[in-house]
Amino acid sequence: MNADDKLAIHELLSRAAYSFDEHDLDMLEGCYAEDATLRVDIADGQTFGPFEGREAIMGLMKVTLDSQSDTRRHIICNFIFEDAGESHAVVVSTVVVTSAEDGEIGLVTSGVYRDRVAKTAQGWRIADRLLKLELGF
Repeated sequence: MNADDKLAIHELLSRAAYSFDEHDLDMLEGCYAEDATLRVDIADGQTFGPFEGREAIMGLMKVTLDSQSDTRRHIICNFIFEDAGESHAVVVSTVVVTSAEDGEIGLVTSGVYRDRVAKTAQGWRIADRLLKLELGF
């Protein structure tokens, strides 16, 4: 895998966070492969998913966004490529989620994404996402 692919994957994962924060569901949908899967594990033992297929994932995203009255920001950092081939990669990154509401900013949760991404005809897409959070969201 070359540096251009790594940069494209970095941008993909950042775009997924940004589009969620901006409630841009069209942009967010474009970040996932058609047959993508998603699971969320919270340290207290709660598990959400797995959600199978982009349509199911987007359903979760819409319900989650609709339930939030605050403005959230997902800060993605510490990208590590655990496996990197010409058409796939496994990337681990840290996420910190903040909330702004009523003139105050606070920490919501933090965690780790483990993403398997795949190179498609449309570019790099998230094929499988596992999100492990320290606290619920």
